Amino acid sequence: MDYDVIVVGGGPVGMMLASELALADVKVCVLERLKETTPYSRALTLHPRTLEILDLRGLKQKILSKGKPIPTGHFAGLDSRLNFSALDSSSNYTLFIPQHDTEKVLEEWAKNLGVEIRREEEVLSVRQDQKGVEIVAAGPKGESKLSAAYVVGTDGARSTVRKQVGIPFVGTSQTFTAMLGDVVLLNPPESNVVSRFSEHGLVMIVPVTSQMHRIVMIDRERMAVPKEEPVTLEELRSGLIRILGSDFGISEAYWLSRFGNATRQAERYREGRIFLAGDAAHIHFPAGGQGLNVGLQEAMNLGWKLAAKLKGRASDWLLDSYHAERFPINTALLRNTEIQTLLMSEFSPRMVALRGMLSELLHIPKANQLIAAQISAFDVRYAPDMDSPQHALNGSRLKELKLRLENGIMRNAYELLYSGSFLLLHLASDESLNDGAEWSNYPHLQFVRASLVEEAPEWDEVHTALIRPDGYIAWVVSRSVPEYLDAIKQGIRRWCGGYDFS
Repeated sequence: MDYDVIVVGGGPVGMMLASELALADVKVCVLERLKETTPYSRALTLHPRTLEILDLRGLKQKILSKGKPIPTGHFAGLDSRLNFSALDSSSNYTLFIPQHDTEKVLEEWAKNLGVEIRREEEVLSVRQDQKGVEIVAAGPKGESKLSAAYVVGTDGARSTVRKQVGIPFVGTSQTFTAMLGDVVLLNPPESNVVSRFSEHGLVMIVPVTSQMHRIVMIDRERMAVPKEEPVTLEELRSGLIRILGSDFGISEAYWLSRFGNATRQAERYREGRIFLAGDAAHIHFPAGGQGLNVGLQEAMNLGWKLAAKLKGRASDWLLDSYHAERFPINTALLRNTEIQTLLMSEFSPRMVALRGMLSELLHIPKANQLIAAQISAFDVRYAPDMDSPQHALNGSRLKELKLRLENGIMRNAYELLYSGSFLLLHLASDESLNDGAEWSNYPHLQFVRASLVEEAPEWDEVHTALIRPDGYIAWVVSRSVPEYLDAIKQGIRRWCGGYDFS
């Protein structure tokens, strides 16, 4: 085999996944058809859970230096903003950052980890058998054949990988189009963010830089225009005047795009030795800026599982859990975006009234928090593993626990996951649970004794917890479990490998 894994597609999702694999010492290659990182801003938001997973790898501060934190978000462009600042996290905001800046940070990280990145390589065919996968790609030096144990398609909505393997892309076709433009406004609106819905359409305006604004528009008169027809400045200007009463001196375009509301999902995320992630696995109307975020979270979910399989530390159930965990999460995401799309694309008086009512409901803190948790992905909770010790925390995201280690040093729990290994967190000060030979067979498992610095009532009765490399809780053993040592050993064997403790 040339590689352990070939990742097809070098956008943010592909780079994140390749880096996760490289952290586990997996030989990985990224094939990308573009010569360089896209210069366009494209996706502009990183939501709170995405910032947390970047924090789990020590990348959050670098990303923060290139973006602008915003404490609120939106649902369907309703007047009432979502309050991310109420979320229980230091990442309780959305980061406004052009996609090309996010891509550059992730590509630099991948390179530093030793990922081989081959640009101007377009994949022509993908074939697999029981032993591996063969890819034929066309590049500057002609066609080449590459082989790997596994291939992951992160190559977008028109995924060659998905098509080659024959996975159905199920859903609904486009029924209307919308427009966006990154433009110069000589007379920008006084408020930083503009969101207006009327019988003529919907417009949202946000500043990207001091010289550039992003306009997103659903113009009632232009919804039937084919996606392939280029957007013009005049088209945006007339829409701005019709919906907002001013063109704000629109004068120059950096990037113009037309997009539709097709909603589709791959019928399965795995076919033998081939996996899908990001837009290759699902597409939807970009409502709430969730697409890029979900893709990065998928990369985090798949990377450590695939590495574990390659290192002989995992059975098929763990690899299959990628589809089992992410498919229902993304099904809910598609329903979420479809609801938002409906609220943004019908301009009748009844819809204006409905939007007003929903906006009022978002003034209720609990309702606002519920929707904010959905958009931010803080509501993601994986089904508990029924073959592991049972606890109410199982499957939930690890919150930012402040810990005092046994040497007295204070640490945030996220810092203990920088290496991408499992974390066996022991909180009960139980001397019978030592960190000697019992754990030495697990180089990808870090054993940490600690105590909580701040109150966290849901953790009060925790004896020991196994934290997955992606920052979710595999299982918890409570202090009331009589045979806790056996439960811990069995739980580690199931998740970290079948080593014998005897």
